[in-house]
Amino acid sequence: MKTILSAVALLSLTACVDSYAAFTSEAGATIDDGGFGNATMNNTQVMNGDQPYVQGLANRFNEEVKTTITFAFNSAALDAEAQAVLRQQASWIKQFPEVRFRVYGHTDLVGSSAYNKRLGLARANAAVRFLIAQGISRSRLEAVVSYGETQPLIVTQGRERQNRRTVTEVRGFVANNPLVLDGKYAQIVYRDYVTSAQAQSTLTGTSLSESSGGE
Repeated sequence: MKTILSAVALLSLTACVDSYAAFTSEAGATIDDGGFGNATMNNTQVMNGDQPYVQGLANRFNEEVKTTITFAFNSAALDAEAQAVLRQQASWIKQFPEVRFRVYGHTDLVGSSAYNKRLGLARANAAVRFLIAQGISRSRLEAVVSYGETQPLIVTQGRERQNRRTVTEVRGFVANNPLVLDGKYAQIVYRDYVTSAQAQSTLTGTSLSESSGGE
């Protein structure tokens, strides 16, 4: 009986504390789990037409370009394969001057968390510098974020090259671009590649000027 009474008293005390916190805090504070801001941002993006088209561009980028490069152990140096992938990314990015990108750096689980965070950031910076050298404006490479060791593709405590990587992603549209301000998102998402047209003309044996009727 004493045990039951003690439990009831504890529940009553907890309810009083919760009620007091709800009374003295900002409205909604007791149920806010930190996600309200994200929901509002998402709703705004959906209503102004930005979010669906960003996702469409992201899907197209993922389908048409290799988005990930990997690194040697304890290194942020870009090898020949990584440079080739970044050149391909740069070629794609140049076709869409209205679009912003972000590069995420990752490491494997070897080493301390603090060291790996710095190493992941160094890798992301190396990729960004290479893209800039290919003619991409730094202002379009929005921000470099390092996840360090926290998002491995393969969960292992040992060395794993697939975890030592950077990933390039579509982040959104350039705010001051006139095409975006005019709401021409679909035209941007579904724009044909100039390089694709050139590749096709090579296959058919015709020039771009011939196929368009120009000189």
